[in-house]
Amino acid sequence: MGILLFITVLLIAACGLIYELVAATLASYLLGDSVLQFSTIIGCYLFAMGIGSALSRYIHRGLAYRFVWTELMLGLIGGFSSALLFLAFAYTQGFALLMYALVIVIGVLVGLEIPLLMRIIRARYLFRDVVAHVLTFDYLGALGASLLFPILLVPRLGLVRSAIFFGIVNVAVALWSTFLFSSQLQRTRALRIVSCVLLCGLAAGLAQARRITAAAEDNIYADEIIFARDTRYQHIVLTRFKDDLRLFLNSHLQFSSRDEYRYHEALVHPALAAIPAPRRVLVLGGGDGLAVREILKYPQIESITLVDLDPEMTRLFSRYPMLTALNQKSLSSPKVHIINEDAFPWVDATSDSFDFIAVDFPDPTNYSLGKLYTTAFYKAAGRHLSAQGLMVVQSTSPMFARDSFWCIAETLKQAGLRTYPYHVYVPSFGEWGFIIAGLREYQLPTSLPAGLRFVDTGGLAGLFEFPPDMSPLAMPANRLNDQILVRAYEQDWKDISH
Repeated sequence: MGILLFITVLLIAACGLIYELVAATLASYLLGDSVLQFSTIIGCYLFAMGIGSALSRYIHRGLAYRFVWTELMLGLIGGFSSALLFLAFAYTQGFALLMYALVIVIGVLVGLEIPLLMRIIRARYLFRDVVAHVLTFDYLGALGASLLFPILLVPRLGLVRSAIFFGIVNVAVALWSTFLFSSQLQRTRALRIVSCVLLCGLAAGLAQARRITAAAEDNIYADEIIFARDTRYQHIVLTRFKDDLRLFLNSHLQFSSRDEYRYHEALVHPALAAIPAPRRVLVLGGGDGLAVREILKYPQIESITLVDLDPEMTRLFSRYPMLTALNQKSLSSPKVHIINEDAFPWVDATSDSFDFIAVDFPDPTNYSLGKLYTTAFYKAAGRHLSAQGLMVVQSTSPMFARDSFWCIAETLKQAGLRTYPYHVYVPSFGEWGFIIAGLREYQLPTSLPAGLRFVDTGGLAGLFEFPPDMSPLAMPANRLNDQILVRAYEQDWKDISH
């Protein structure tokens, strides 16, 4: 009996934390700014738990009965929380309202669990033992959930199925509690029937989870979804309309196959073609292999090191035929060495030197990405440039995110690098900006590889000219301890949307 009680504590603690992590992760995927989302959701959740704990004092009778119903409600509401949030984001304007409402309801119910359970079992143990054992298993359950969530649950089950799975656990706890506390319960038959009905409903939801997410995503994305997966790091979606293949990371468009050549030719060739006899290249980000494809057009290149955080990205673009056709099997080249690590510590730790560094990260929509746009990161990357080396950084839109673009330029300057900003027009994105940086003076290349579709020597000089509405702005540098770029980027795009 005793061990079953404490396993119950461990499981309900794990369930409560999983619901909180699911809501925070989903919000960061769909709304961006992971620090804000996790901070506000954790704060609301803990506040709601406090309310639940306070309310438990007003429950005087039928403690076991109310505990079972608490577990049943948690299983139902928490289990379907992720599915409801996906559908709300796709079909309504009330995503944030529903999210915080669910977080508060779940938090209140979780806050009721432990006080009720402690009062149920206090007659069997000394009070000090009840507190010690319950809190020990509560914290162990939280630890287990926090480890399982990023390592196993999100990559294997995804957010919707993870929540439903733990909803099943909550209802299973309710069901076995009807046996565990049978001497303290009335109407156990009715409780067991409700438990079994909910288990069947949640099991059906688990089986239909892909249809639920597909229904939501079909309304979020305009085109047919041909691939969707949650990884430890992001939500990957590929869509297709006729010959147009599009990649979205956390709902943000990364490329369209119809015009990605404009972006990637502009990213690589203005800098790489200006380096005499380049041999060693580093690509940071760019797990789609499209920048690598352009770099391989230089036969003198001997090695390309690609550092991308998410192994699912490089695996996908190494194996999926439609994608390998797009990147021309660049990631399978014997010249390419793929490293799936966080670029920030990797750049700081490596001792290698490179003639060309292409920094092709997603836009700084959150602080995890923003750290890769700081003076600290650019200084670390700059130390790996050879004497003739140059670095290029994708730098968002100088038209739609003008403050952000010139903030990145100033950050590179403050990192001790010479900067040469330029821009191109990519139909899927509009005006897009890049910055060449290095320790030496940059000069326009006089020749380019054959077969380019967009960049040519005659038009290169014009890329470095900015009209008045994109001209330089005085902006502070983005530093690790104060990432103003993330806030500037959010404000830039907010202004555009209004």
